[in-house]
Amino acid sequence: MSHKEDNEGKRSCHRTELYSSVPRTCLPIVYHPDYNITFMGLEKLHPFDAGKWGKVIHFLKEEQFIADGNIVEAREATEEDLLVVHTKRYLNRLKWSMVVATITEIPPLLLLPNFLVQRKVLRPLRTQTGGTIMAGKLAVDRGWAINVVDLLFFPGGGFHHCSSDRGGGFCAYADITLAIKFLFERVEGMSRATIIDLDAHQGNGHERDFLDDRRVFIMDMYNRYIYPGDESAKRAIKRKVELDWGTEDSEYLQKVELHSEGALNEVRPDIIVYNAGTDILDGDPLGGLSISPQGIVKRDEIVFRAARRRGIPILMVTSGGYQKKTARIIADSILNLQQQGLIGAEALEGEGSSSLVTSMMCSSGSVGSRFTAV
Repeated sequence: MSHKEDNEGKRSCHRTELYSSVPRTCLPIVYHPDYNITFMGLEKLHPFDAGKWGKVIHFLKEEQFIADGNIVEAREATEEDLLVVHTKRYLNRLKWSMVVATITEIPPLLLLPNFLVQRKVLRPLRTQTGGTIMAGKLAVDRGWAINVVDLLFFPGGGFHHCSSDRGGGFCAYADITLAIKFLFERVEGMSRATIIDLDAHQGNGHERDFLDDRRVFIMDMYNRYIYPGDESAKRAIKRKVELDWGTEDSEYLQKVELHSEGALNEVRPDIIVYNAGTDILDGDPLGGLSISPQGIVKRDEIVFRAARRRGIPILMVTSGGYQKKTARIIADSILNLQQQGLIGAEALEGEGSSSLVTSMMCSSGSVGSRFTAV
């Protein structure tokens, strides 16, 4: 896309509620109770036990890191919001229960009227998608943001198998692509993004969307032997790290540090989108890797520290993870980031802060003052 086309896109933005101002008293942690998907017990027919929801937010409240009054409530992405990336044809296909059943891998959905599927399945996923878009804005404003989704059997934001015209792998909306496209369209000075995708699976959705977009640098580190094995999408990966079955902490963390540092040295982006899947955990039924809980906590610290050292805003989405203990690990990782001074109010201060973040901190205007008014 040319600079002229990009600027014209900024001028013609549709009106959205996802970039509304957020009080400074709120931490840039986005969540909504409607993220949870329940419908007449059918969720229990999914390959993974959906009856026991993750408790990330609960754990963070127990540790007094957050409270109800200082987290940001996600809003549902509207059809106009989704059309920033998705084709009308694809969104119309989601009006067929059979299509949604195929994407989510819940076969009984095809027997339900689509209005129920929309309300009980797709609306929560649209709210998660809205949350990722909102978190993208907050990351640029505050230096960091996390979209916390604690579903057990769906990726928690970071729907990296969905592209503009095709869903799959439990992913119905392309929230990573949407968050980046929103920033490119609406935020002055946003012209480069780096995706660091550390979910156990190849992120073929955003790779297909950014295949010919030189503004987006993709680093993807995944188990080479599992879904999706999308060779065409791999052409978009600028730094590809393919792992073997059973990769353990020592080798894994060494590669995370080497390649995340290398990616950020190669191209300095205006935003990092970090897809922090916990399906790398030892014993995960889909990931095929053998990373310990401590290894996941350390992995997230490595990525956030690399971003902090360069003063680059970072958006984290929690993505895939298919064991009941992953919620505790995600919470422990977030608490460790706070203890290390990599998130929280103190993370916005000190040496190494980007001029963007510093200017936002010093501004006496509203939270949304830097963003194009629409």
